[in-house]
Amino acid sequence: MRPGLTIGHEPVGVIEKLGSLVTGYQEGQRVIAGAITPNGTSYASLDGAHSQCGCHSPHGWEATGGWRFGNTIDGCQAEYVLVPDAMANLAPIPDGLSDEQVLMCPDIMSTGFSGAESGNVRIGDTVVVFAQGPIGLCATAGARLRGAAKIIVVDTVPERMEMALRMGADVTVDFQEEDPVEAIMSLTRGRGVDVAIEALGTQFTFESCLKVLRPGGTLSSLGVYSHDLTIPLEPFAAGLGDRRIITTLCPGGKERMRRLLGIVESGQVDTSLLVTHRFSLDQIEEAYDLFAHQRDGVLKVALTP
Repeated sequence: MRPGLTIGHEPVGVIEKLGSLVTGYQEGQRVIAGAITPNGTSYASLDGAHSQCGCHSPHGWEATGGWRFGNTIDGCQAEYVLVPDAMANLAPIPDGLSDEQVLMCPDIMSTGFSGAESGNVRIGDTVVVFAQGPIGLCATAGARLRGAAKIIVVDTVPERMEMALRMGADVTVDFQEEDPVEAIMSLTRGRGVDVAIEALGTQFTFESCLKVLRPGGTLSSLGVYSHDLTIPLEPFAAGLGDRRIITTLCPGGKERMRRLLGIVESGQVDTSLLVTHRFSLDQIEEAYDLFAHQRDGVLKVALTP
């Protein structure tokens, strides 16, 4: 992240002005853009790997290259934002949907759902999601949409575990009250889960996911790790247990946004439940202080100019 940039990557707004080459949109139209903004023409983008879009790379691939808002260009926590490659990224908001109903689509919903998608959750699967922050909650909802038969979630915050049940979880495990690995193995009668989704980014949650994964299962990692990560030998079965580990960065692009908007419009998932607090842009320091200290049951904060 370049110092001095405006941050923010979850925009919902109205088109104020169109670039001279942009077609198919109108000024005054309500739209969203994904947190990931591929250029639509790189090799990675054309291959569907929008998050790894090599916008400026001769070979067309760059790790996290699609993450531009607040990382390589100014982000969205402002009165106005310039959306790059607009025709590859802007998705019109269906009539009748409020800003808060679609606010999670650009990042939290896209990222959380991708945990279930990358993990290839199938009808009848048993799934565990470690951590029930906003992304973990959306991973829970995504696993339910994909047909999981049993969804176990692990957290310790009562409000988040209650919200997890509303988002589709069947069982909650408080890791401060019981050993999550023992609890999950008991709930699965010693078999383990088909898919384990890691939504926090710590050694403990990553290792716990491996320990509860059945042979041939998939660990779908959404967490952002800030320290070296160790793969323990025994739960990894020395590399011989056919266990898969896959990482995912928030999928973006207008087609991804269109699909997520369709799910919201259908009423199958209500991510507006995650918006617990609202502030104006000139109250942004107060909003960040609230979120940083996790006060008052905060999940997601909506900022309006």
